[in-house]
Amino acid sequence: MSFSIALLNSAICTAEGTYTYTPISLDTARALVRGRNLDSAIGHESTAQVVGQLLDRPVPVNRQVFRQEKNQIALVFKLNGRLPEAKVFTQEEIEAIGYAFHVLERVE
Repeated sequence: MSFSIALLNSAICTAEGTYTYTPISLDTARALVRGRNLDSAIGHESTAQVVGQLLDRPVPVNRQVFRQEKNQIALVFKLNGRLPEAKVFTQEEIEAIGYAFHVLERVE
């Protein structure tokens, strides 16, 4: 069974199971989503815009309740710091804060 790639802005286990969580480079993240359907669970416009700019493709805002299925891959965009509420950040500000991409896969 083939799943779309889920996009998350935090590493969260949305269902019981066993997961792997692996850091990847920006180039690997871009390659992972290239040509694949995206199931965005990113609920803030500014985050979706920054992630879209980084991945070189549009990322829709979607405030959904996401449930990861077995063997489904989620691409996680994780900031390296805690942000104040109600501020919209630019890509330059996000770069200054720092971020990482990870692959979260539910394996059981």
